[in-house]
Amino acid sequence: MHQEGAGEAPAGGGGARSNPAEGPTRVAADRMTQALQTARRADAPSRFAAVRDLIARRDLRAAAVESTALCRDHPGFAAGWHVAAYLALQSGDAPGACELVARALALEPANAPFRLLHGQCLAAAGRPDEARTVADGLTDGLDDAAFWLALGTLRQQLNAHEAARAAYDRALVRQPDHAAALFNRATVRRFLGDLAGAEADYDRVLALRPDDDEAYLNRSELRPQDPARNHVAELEAALARCGDSGGAGEVRLSYALVKEYEDLGEYRRSFAALARGAGARRRTLAYDVARDVATVDWIIEAFSGLPPLPDPMTDAQGGRTADASDNASPVFVLGLPRSGTTLVDRILSSHPQLVSAGESNAFAAAVVAAAGEGSAAGATDRRALIARSATVDFGALGRDYLGRVAREGYRARFVDKMPLNYLYCGLIARALPGATLVHVERHPMAVCYAMYKTLFRDGYPFSYSLTDLAAYYVAYARLMDFWRQALPGRIHTVAYERLVADQRGETARLLAACALPWDEACIDFHKNPTATTTASASQVRRPLYSTSLWQWRHYEDELAGLRHALEAAGIAVGVPP
Repeated sequence: MHQEGAGEAPAGGGGARSNPAEGPTRVAADRMTQALQTARRADAPSRFAAVRDLIARRDLRAAAVESTALCRDHPGFAAGWHVAAYLALQSGDAPGACELVARALALEPANAPFRLLHGQCLAAAGRPDEARTVADGLTDGLDDAAFWLALGTLRQQLNAHEAARAAYDRALVRQPDHAAALFNRATVRRFLGDLAGAEADYDRVLALRPDDDEAYLNRSELRPQDPARNHVAELEAALARCGDSGGAGEVRLSYALVKEYEDLGEYRRSFAALARGAGARRRTLAYDVARDVATVDWIIEAFSGLPPLPDPMTDAQGGRTADASDNASPVFVLGLPRSGTTLVDRILSSHPQLVSAGESNAFAAAVVAAAGEGSAAGATDRRALIARSATVDFGALGRDYLGRVAREGYRARFVDKMPLNYLYCGLIARALPGATLVHVERHPMAVCYAMYKTLFRDGYPFSYSLTDLAAYYVAYARLMDFWRQALPGRIHTVAYERLVADQRGETARLLAACALPWDEACIDFHKNPTATTTASASQVRRPLYSTSLWQWRHYEDELAGLRHALEAAGIAVGVPP
């Protein structure tokens, strides 16, 4: 951390006054010091330019050394603190970056780029409420597309998607062909349900950057493709240019073709592209499904010894009602990805008494914080962490989780739609007695195929191999069976197929399980204007449809190995009549 005035002579001092004979010499020395300080101040801009040159050459280590010296020698030079904060943020020291940018703002509090960096530092430091306040206050700034692009990115990171779109609009007014701003605006438009606008933006991105494989993939997912309007020829040409590189480009273009071929009924070609894309993606991952299977064993082992919780249907609290202003009674929507969790989240968050917190990592983070603290093995030994999690202060765990979600901006009753929270059902039930657990399940073959054909941005490494998928699904099913027995009456199950067949009846049962009155808006969930950022962002803008229920049956030959592995483990995979 920098100290103001480090390396400079202190003002006043003890010895100078003790020997009057040194007076003239001291005056001369002081004048020399002042001259040196003036020279140093004069060269601050040139030293700042040298730091920026090092950054441009990506020599961030040397830039950090030089910026430290610049701040030491010129503590009144605001741009020096600003660039030091930027470099600290780039190195991962978000708390240090917050302190450094505060020094810059103390000197120039109205400086828009300084304020923007302050918001970025706060967000990176896990202080989203403060970051949001800063971002909301930036209504004017530089007449520069890069500034508004960066502000839009910060707002998007803070889930302020409407405000992010406004910032991207301002960037594009200044530079209409700014490909990055167009790409980001397309992403936000998709989240907000403006699918036609998103497609138009992606079209412009690809006209400017014909090799942008991510834009190709995102565009393909916006709507069902048809013979009159599709991008198959364009995608095939792009994949031919890409070749068998095994890189991200080949993977994304393959998945884009999976989607478009399937929409057009070209099922053999679709699965061939899927095998190519998934195989290329799997080869980049250092993943062993056996570790996730063992994790289920360790969870069952750790929670088998705990005393059972009372059945809320017979307990005195069984008839509870939830207070919509109270975030202590959240709804957890959990299960496997692509099982229908986003659909259920949209139905629930269409209710006026609930808001969606999206796929929050807050509960997992709270568990690691509680179970890792004081552990001899630390948080790196998964089995030890799981064992310890069964002995934590459950009340403290619940309060920590609610505090984390509140800092994300959710203080009323909310839905937490992180699918992998199914791993924590036992902890959630104990840490948050007022919580509702909603498990969304789907036909085993349907959900496994749906995961296999999805290119996830992060996580779910088991989804790129049918062998891994079978092993993971069997472990997941075993754990959910355990939770149902260990937590009688605490888990409300929504079967995706039943929801599609009887939307009104299943929605009524879902709302009752969450202690919510009926609201017709839950039927019209596709009209919900709030953003959704999951892989189902486009699908949930449509009324409930049944076309994906048995899509996997087009690939029964290709999925035969998956089916046999599930059946061998006792998983029922028959197709209802």
